[in-house]
Amino acid sequence: MIPLSIFAVDLMSENLLLLVSVMIVAAAFVGKAGSRLGTPSLLLFLVLGMLAGPDVLGVHIEDAHFAESVGHFAMGVILFTAGLETSLPKTKPVLRQGALLSTVGVLLTVLITGAFLCLWGIPPITAFLLAAILGSTDSASVFSVLKEKKLQLRENLAPMLELESGSNDPIALTLTVILVQFSTHPALLEEGVGAVFGVGLLVLVLQLVMGVGVGLLAGYGGKWLIGKLQSDNFALTAILVLGAGFFANGLAQLFLGNGLLATYVAAIIIGNKVQLKNRKDIGIFYGGLTWMMQLVMFLILGLFARPSQMLPLILPALGLCLFMAFVARPLSVFACLLPFRQFSLKARALVSWVGLKGAGAILFALYAVVHDVAHSAEIFNFVFLFSLFSLLLQGGSLARVAGKLGLTYDEDPVPETFGMEIPEEMGMLRDHVVTEEDLALATTLREMHLPHGIRVVMVRRGEKFLVPHGSMPLEVGDKLVIMIGESDD
Repeated sequence: MIPLSIFAVDLMSENLLLLVSVMIVAAAFVGKAGSRLGTPSLLLFLVLGMLAGPDVLGVHIEDAHFAESVGHFAMGVILFTAGLETSLPKTKPVLRQGALLSTVGVLLTVLITGAFLCLWGIPPITAFLLAAILGSTDSASVFSVLKEKKLQLRENLAPMLELESGSNDPIALTLTVILVQFSTHPALLEEGVGAVFGVGLLVLVLQLVMGVGVGLLAGYGGKWLIGKLQSDNFALTAILVLGAGFFANGLAQLFLGNGLLATYVAAIIIGNKVQLKNRKDIGIFYGGLTWMMQLVMFLILGLFARPSQMLPLILPALGLCLFMAFVARPLSVFACLLPFRQFSLKARALVSWVGLKGAGAILFALYAVVHDVAHSAEIFNFVFLFSLFSLLLQGGSLARVAGKLGLTYDEDPVPETFGMEIPEEMGMLRDHVVTEEDLALATTLREMHLPHGIRVVMVRRGEKFLVPHGSMPLEVGDKLVIMIGESDD
């Protein structure tokens, strides 16, 4: 008898699809638990991946290059979505501050932390490599915590923090790449301090200039192309927009620029300069895609971790986390914001506290593993532990710290428009629930005497949707969808 099993087609070896589905469902459970406990979901994703790894449940990921490639792809998508959601009108007032924090701030943090590690007895090249890996504020963590906690921050802090975290990963990555090359090619260090510094500075400038330049080119090129090709099918338009981001990333790397920075810049241009059809649906699409990328990146990095090798590093990692949270980060933030008097002392303190580390730092540590840097396994485990402490300490307390400093306010309620969407140039949609006080003044829409430029476009009564007209009698609880815009009558 011929066994039917020989005809089975294993499209994904070793039951990878089954494993991925189980991990995604488990991540959804821990994410929901995290929101109830006040713990950042991304922290729980890391822990979940670590528990599923070879030291606990036995899931193996030995290919560091594969893990790094997946991580960089995911980070590119996360940064692209962040760029699309960045509002230039809101960001413009804090553009200089955010730019300083993402460049000079990172450099100062790396210098202070590297010097501290040298005093700790670590060789200089390793000390500054570790400092560079930990130098940036993690974009995925900051975006996730701000959205998860629904934090509304005073003094225009949210746009500045989003701009800083979205644009400083490329600086830290560039510094990491430079120091990895010097670590793996000791002969370069024999050229002298001046030559090493000059080459490093040249590479850094080239990465930044080409990253910004290619990002602008891809952004405005994407604006023209999307204007010609976008259709009413929002999914196709969303994919076309994402293609512009991938193009920016690849082209920048081809010319020795920073691909992540190019992706972020291109996304800002497209998000602010392109009149996208079905923008709301596209935003929902990218919201889901970003969560998937965060989940995949944190799970894979967690699977690559080795808890059994981390025990001797717990206290050193915690010690450096406290040093950076209370010394290195505050010194760099206060130095960068010194010229800007509009920020209060409390605002500067909160910005200092938002120095979250996460997947970005772990990913940069994985870059050192891929290139076989000396003690790279210890560096990876150290950075992984550091990120866990940072997410737990800073990410878990961010909302409480902001509240204690008096820098939060209640979020404006989102209008219930029942899926309706209008072009921005036509105006905006708002909602209103009819009360008994309203009926005491007017019992029909005509009697409400709405101001010029305001129209009721839909009425929901219970589960029914009604087309409004002037003589329509109103009832308590009716939900009115109101359009506010220009009128020609």
